Amino acid sequence: MSERWGLVLGGGGVLGGAWMVGALTALQEVVGLDPRDAELIVGTSAGSVTAALLGAGVTVDELRSHQLGEPVGSGPLAALDWDYDTATGGSTPRPPQRLVPSSVGLVTQNMSRLRRLPPTAVLAALMPEGRGSLGSVGRLVESLVPSGWSPHPGVRAVAMDLDSGKRVAFGAPDAPDADLADAVMASCAIPGWYAPVSIGGARYVDGGACSSTNVDLLAAAGLDAVYVLAPMVSFAIDHPTHWRARAERRWRERVTRRCLREVAKVHARGTEVTVVGPGPEDLEAIGSNLMAVDRRHLVLQTSLTTSGRAFADPEHLDRLPSPIRESEQHLGPAAASPAPLGEAG
Repeated sequence: MSERWGLVLGGGGVLGGAWMVGALTALQEVVGLDPRDAELIVGTSAGSVTAALLGAGVTVDELRSHQLGEPVGSGPLAALDWDYDTATGGSTPRPPQRLVPSSVGLVTQNMSRLRRLPPTAVLAALMPEGRGSLGSVGRLVESLVPSGWSPHPGVRAVAMDLDSGKRVAFGAPDAPDADLADAVMASCAIPGWYAPVSIGGARYVDGGACSSTNVDLLAAAGLDAVYVLAPMVSFAIDHPTHWRARAERRWRERVTRRCLREVAKVHARGTEVTVVGPGPEDLEAIGSNLMAVDRRHLVLQTSLTTSGRAFADPEHLDRLPSPIRESEQHLGPAAASPAPLGEAG
């Protein structure tokens, strides 16, 4: 494939990471693209871990085997001791030590433009600091890249400066210097769940506080195509009865609308954008807790089927459910373009 293309790997917790491996398998087998060949790989939260592994040379087949607990005979993961079920600290956060906001400064410094900040950024500042540790995630990345940045110069790990609300794409030319392991931990530091990660004297938390996907970071990259694998984006959802699952689906709809606004910015520059997210079958497998490690294999196996179908038969944005499409006034002419903008996994 001669065209220049990029890959966006969104956030979505432990189960989002498992779903993403299935989607990467489909990208490789159905579309015929090796994710390691993307010119730019933008990862947010769980997506930053996968971006780091791909950038270090890990193949999709190795990722899949490793997630499923199958032997990995060669490659960077062959001798790696990593327990997916315990590495992230469990399916619930530890209670905070102090019930005080983690960053009053973010709110006070941005009073004049508070309404322009993502609600998740403000919420991150108001939540107490998390007590969980991402040390095991850092050690995973360090085992492949002991220091410095990724061997793949196009890898980006998105985090948010907790004291300013600024979005930072570590690895980009204008970003602060950081070791890849530290940047990935910062990108994964879910507010209220994990402790913020300090880099260069600043505190950083999960890039999902700014956006679950951060697709718009590729708007000026001049790429021909961008593939977005987004565990928190869904164009077709199920209708669960439990209140927690219903609340998760409502939040998922908000994330999807934000993603489409970002997609419009990239598409307006002439880049074809394809988005794949979990569909009803995936959502049933995922449930309401994206950190429920016991569902990991089920989610991955389901994604292998559903993501393959999505890539094989992409659905144009105009055919998406109207509550999602019609609420996005920012899309304008981009929504009428013949390029496939959306797919439902």
